[in-house]
Amino acid sequence: QVQLVESGGGLVQAGDSLRLSCAASGRAFSTYSMGWFRQAPGKEREFVASVSRGGGTSYYADSVKGRVTISRDNAKNTLYLQMNSLKPEDTALYYCAAVSGYLSGRYSEDQGIWQYWGRGTQVTVSS
Repeated sequence: QVQLVESGGGLVQAGDSLRLSCAASGRAFSTYSMGWFRQAPGKEREFVASVSRGGGTSYYADSVKGRVTISRDNAKNTLYLQMNSLKPEDTALYYCAAVSGYLSGRYSEDQGIWQYWGRGTQVTVSS
């Protein structure tokens, strides 16, 4: 089992950058595929990005491709989401998620596959 705690959210202006972190407990972080999701007010939670267990392969939603980079540091049990050129429509509660083992990128968008979730960190982008 793994516990996930997100941090790094805040209030920023459009065009700014922000890096979110997700600290994972437990000793087996490197055996989990990891991902980020977000939920905007009044909308359903949506996929943002995922990364393979070793960090070598990543997969992005079209809405953030080119502006967002997902990465992980297995030595620190931490997942990251670097977000650049933020837009007001990026305003949301951002969650990290974990699933044990390999996960093909195209299946990352299926929320039912993910086993563990954090409680989220709020990102608010003002125009």
